[in-house]
Amino acid sequence: MIRPTKPSAIQPVEPALDIELISLFPEMFDSFLRTSLVGKAIENRIVRVACTNPRDFAPGRHRQVDDSPYGGGPGMILRPGPVADAIEAAEKERGRAHRVLLSPAGRLFDQALAKELVGRKRLMLICGRYEGIDERIAELFADDVLSIGDYVLAGGEVAATVIVEAVARLIPGVLGCAESTEDESFTAGRLEYPQWTRPPVFRERSVPEVLLSGNHAQVAVWRRLESLRRTQARRPDLLVRHPPSEDEQALLSGTSRKRRKKSLPQT
Repeated sequence: MIRPTKPSAIQPVEPALDIELISLFPEMFDSFLRTSLVGKAIENRIVRVACTNPRDFAPGRHRQVDDSPYGGGPGMILRPGPVADAIEAAEKERGRAHRVLLSPAGRLFDQALAKELVGRKRLMLICGRYEGIDERIAELFADDVLSIGDYVLAGGEVAATVIVEAVARLIPGVLGCAESTEDESFTAGRLEYPQWTRPPVFRERSVPEVLLSGNHAQVAVWRRLESLRRTQARRPDLLVRHPPSEDEQALLSGTSRKRRKKSLPQT
């Protein structure tokens, strides 16, 4: 189970981002926070993560955290008391955080929001369970309510891992190459261009010649074009929200003319 991270008394290091997780199932985060980029960021003290379990604040021998909904209906609702107490205990110990309630009823999380959240010194992700959390938690505590997609999960823990990784990898020093985040999908409202590596031919499929040419200017133009084509084919909604610039329109129209010219019969 995740324990609150305590800075070393010998060499205190202030992390770039403190993340608070409010969850009934903190063990779900254990493997995720020990491995890959996030695990290394925690090890290098770039990111610090602490988890608080509302069940620790529930009354009674059985530590019940849920109850039936007023007005009737299926399922159980997380009671506000244990969740509120968990939030307040975490902030009393480590300071006020930007509180995000994770809910399918929230606004959609995207790359722009990841960039916004990375600027927060302290970020709290409140994970729901069962049929949801008593609405008074949103009214009294939530600075924002976010969803990772138009579907329903059993709880907010998976959504929290998505947000933690999306935000953490934007912090300088987390990725080995700072340029890695600049050309990725959604960074400029476009999907990322396709990528290849060795071998140059695999099962009769070859790497595009331009990528083997060594001409960096041509490679840059080709990648920009492929990014536009992929976005147009797979996510046209992004082009509606982020219309093509004049340069992009010229790039697309130029390739269209070349294709039409090639398709004309030779005389």
